Amino acid sequence: QVQLVESGGGLVQAGGSLRLACAASERTFGTYTMGWFRQAPGKEREFVAAISWVGSGKYYADFVKGRFTIARDNAENTVYLQMSSLNSEDTAVYYCAAASRKSLANFRTGYGLDYWGKGTLVTVSS
Repeated sequence: QVQLVESGGGLVQAGGSLRLACAASERTFGTYTMGWFRQAPGKEREFVAAISWVGSGKYYADFVKGRFTIARDNAENTVYLQMSSLNSEDTAVYYCAAASRKSLANFRTGYGLDYWGKGTLVTVSS
């Protein structure tokens, strides 16, 4: 059915930037809240950022501290995560997720989401 495919991960030095993309096979994702979670080695999965279906509503985890920006392009069924000032603590597998008509508050719990990508690895050196 619906598939989410992440891209843009890789190896980057501390202080560098990366832009992750999540493309959905479904072309009617305009009503879906979408966002990103991550899981570092040996740690639990944690919420990173989410964006509402409207596109103006956004929510970020505290640890982002203004470094990350989430955006979406509904025409392309794609959500982006622009990451800057990366540090070693950002090293993790980043997962894209989507949920139909779910509020940002509920989305960031990570529970009851409809679709998950398989993840893309971000490795920050130093």
